[in-house]
Amino acid sequence: MGAGHDHGHAHGGPPPTGTAASAYKGRLRIALTITLGVMVLEIVGGVLADSLALIADAAHMATDAVGLAMALLAIHFANRPAGGNRTFGFARAEILAALANCVLLLGVGGFLLYEAVERFITPAETKGGLAIAFALVGLVANAVSLSLLMRGQKESLNVRGAYLEVLADTLGSLTVLVAASIILITGWQAADPIASLVIGLMIVPRTLKLLRETLNVLLEAAPKGVDMAEVRTHLLGLQGVEDVHDLHAWTITSGMPVLSAHVVVDPDVLDAVGHEKLLHDLQGCVGGHFDVEHCTFQLEPVGHAEHEARLCH
Repeated sequence: MGAGHDHGHAHGGPPPTGTAASAYKGRLRIALTITLGVMVLEIVGGVLADSLALIADAAHMATDAVGLAMALLAIHFANRPAGGNRTFGFARAEILAALANCVLLLGVGGFLLYEAVERFITPAETKGGLAIAFALVGLVANAVSLSLLMRGQKESLNVRGAYLEVLADTLGSLTVLVAASIILITGWQAADPIASLVIGLMIVPRTLKLLRETLNVLLEAAPKGVDMAEVRTHLLGLQGVEDVHDLHAWTITSGMPVLSAHVVVDPDVLDAVGHEKLLHDLQGCVGGHFDVEHCTFQLEPVGHAEHEARLCH
């Protein structure tokens, strides 16, 4: 076994730099164009109809436009090749973009809540019919953007951030539509600031959920769906594996989980089956059961862990 430092990787070359979001660049560009168009339209409509709800939705649209632009920029950097000191390239840029989106969304949510309270204190007369027309256009446009991002949001945190923003906008347009209809039918002006409050409150819970997932990636928590105790149990169940230590799993970016482990092996079994076969078994075990393809295993003889511990001290 020599020194016992045998490393096995899932791939023969450098780690992959393609990200889950890269397949959705075109759709993100279309969604960005739609978002900018609806934003301008709702600003005009909000001013003409004196509707805080429309202006609030336009403000959220502006945040979405920034978020979508950052998502596209992150994909550009994330797909740059690895090399030098950045062995995983710029893949983590997508997660940073998702984090920035969370901060923007929380800021917009707070702003909308504040403005809605102000509108209760200083009421204004909203033109219900005009607000309905603009809200309908926004609703249809947002629905198109949602359909473009529906699939990608299941594969990438970055795309999910953009999807949640557009989803909040869709619900916002629907809320504006309902409020404007109430104003048109009953004349109850309080419906407009109430709609603004609803839009603000819709943003916050979804954003906090995305923020939690994003922070888990940045803090290098185990990938979602990967139970480390189960990983250890599966590895220990392989022939010749006597112990597993220094077991780590984390996520570089969406769709790119990685794992490393020191595996203590029986010398007789290793001599019988060979290094390559054992490494293939380890990789097949983790890849098959936990969908983690990029793994690094260090094969060690019995007692090597204690030797490393003495060296560290």
